[in-house]
Amino acid sequence: MITSVHSIVYASDADQARAFFRDVLGLPSVDAHDGWLIFKLPPSELAVHPQAGPDAPSGQQELYLMCDDITSTMADLAAKGAEFTSPVRQAGFGLLTTIKVPGGGEIGLYEPRHRTAYDL
Repeated sequence: MITSVHSIVYASDADQARAFFRDVLGLPSVDAHDGWLIFKLPPSELAVHPQAGPDAPSGQQELYLMCDDITSTMADLAAKGAEFTSPVRQAGFGLLTTIKVPGGGEIGLYEPRHRTAYDL
């Protein structure tokens, strides 16, 4: 039986990225060993999208954090040092922006405008 999902963010500076998830996003964690933090994530859901085009890579994954109010969430995170790498835009599924993960690329943040499955 599947009990949970383990997501991975690859980072050129794992310590800096871990500090961001711990200190800025405030995610609780366990130390698996020697500072290797594994973070508790909020409830989640999984969507399967069609490949973007015949030449687009198949098997690509993306990570998005969801929130109820993108404006207040961005203000809270910015006060803790989060850097947003795109303005909020209206995507068909909701309001979307991206957050820089220091040493680890970007992740999405969005306020959904669709039915959600994470609380089923």
